[in-house]
Amino acid sequence: MDFSEKTVVVIGGTSGINRGIAEAFAASGAKLAVASRSQEKVDDTVAALKAAGAQDAIGVAFDVRDPEAVAEGLKQFYDAFGDFDVLVSGAAGNFPALAAEMSVNAFKTVIDIDLMGTIHVMKGAYPFLKRPGASIINISAPQSYLPYEGQAHVCAAKAGVDQITRTLSMEWGVEGIRVNSVVPGFIEGTEGAKRLAPTPDAGEALRKDVPLGRWGQPQDVANACMFLSSDLASYISGTVLAVDGALYQRGSGKFGQMMGQMLRAQAKARS
Repeated sequence: MDFSEKTVVVIGGTSGINRGIAEAFAASGAKLAVASRSQEKVDDTVAALKAAGAQDAIGVAFDVRDPEAVAEGLKQFYDAFGDFDVLVSGAAGNFPALAAEMSVNAFKTVIDIDLMGTIHVMKGAYPFLKRPGASIINISAPQSYLPYEGQAHVCAAKAGVDQITRTLSMEWGVEGIRVNSVVPGFIEGTEGAKRLAPTPDAGEALRKDVPLGRWGQPQDVANACMFLSSDLASYISGTVLAVDGALYQRGSGKFGQMMGQMLRAQAKARS
């Protein structure tokens, strides 16, 4: 797909799946703007995006929990590149914890990053979105619709993210702005994959759980984002698209149960 002369903004775009998305858009000739909390990661990613073929690339460090910093950073992107054709919102935080043992502040931290961070990005970007024609993609998670033990905070936050997606697809659709969510499956080479499968045996066991028989690649998620941002998807909005090899058709399954058992064992050992 050709995104030459298009401006693509990727929040959280300096690592993992989000960096893979940014690099794919760069290879398609887009102008890229990325943001994360680390200026060092921003600088490294900007250089990599230029090397990957981006027409141009810039970056800013900010924390999505700070709405004023988000708005200022997005304005810098607009001042440099003009209206946003594509906005990918992917900043997220997660850790396993049983609800009964999790502090209120710990719960709130994930809500602030995943949920409040999403609405801060949406509102901060709103004045700069191309009308008509802008495509927004929120990077979600299976916790938005599947209950996982040890993930009450993430389940609540990501369910909210997908409801923001659905609501804004209506509120902003009248201006020609499309809003969708993408739910990645098990993606190889990410920090999440390393936590899920710290050993080769664990990785092989997880691979066997995927109906398509393989781990996903960052490019798989990037392909979905580029499709949703292309003219081929011009009538698709308000959709939550899983890129998971059919894995989540099985629910939270063994992984969800395993996490709950692990956390209860840890709690018992501490008592």
